[in-house]
Amino acid sequence: MSSTEANETVIRPYRADDLGAVYEVCVRTADAGGDARGIYRGDELMPNLFAGPYLLLDPDLAFVLDSEGSGVVGYVVGTADTRAFVGAYRDRWIPRLAHHYPEPSGEATEPDDIMIALHYRPERMILPELASYPAHLHIDLLPSFQRCGHGRRLIAAFLTAAHRRGAPAVHVGMLTANTGARTFYDRLGFHEIDVADPGPLSYLGRSTSSMAAVAAP
Repeated sequence: MSSTEANETVIRPYRADDLGAVYEVCVRTADAGGDARGIYRGDELMPNLFAGPYLLLDPDLAFVLDSEGSGVVGYVVGTADTRAFVGAYRDRWIPRLAHHYPEPSGEATEPDDIMIALHYRPERMILPELASYPAHLHIDLLPSFQRCGHGRRLIAAFLTAAHRRGAPAVHVGMLTANTGARTFYDRLGFHEIDVADPGPLSYLGRSTSSMAAVAAP
């Protein structure tokens, strides 16, 4: 048994003092599952786009994987209502970061500017093909804690909470090139959603019910 397997882990609700650890996990997995540290001018950019807004705007749907001796080593964040989240993102999250990330002028070509341009277009998350899947999520685990069943448990925790919030189905948008992530979602019962212009992403969805099958090994 490896040291990772031997460490006791627990999935629990996010707490405010987990913020730094969640940001660390995010940046270390933000390059299509690989380490994104040093890719952008600041390592907080990706967490500020794909973790921070959920922790502020919908903290009740944030769960962490806490490992004995290692602390927070994974998390799942998301929302039960993408349209409402987008409105809150524009009203509350964009102004919060405006001093740190000025809106790029002209066509964005540098990596930082491309990501910051996405930050200023949260409406990109609202697609007609996803209307039947109002919830969405982001999940990340440090590599040494992957392929141990922890991701499955995190997804189950999120689905249970989203279902209780009234969301009938959930979607994820993942880089099509991330074949490992696709295999993970396929095993959890996600199916591809046909989107007219998905760009570099694939959209997958599933019901938030039947969590028992997801939680099973």
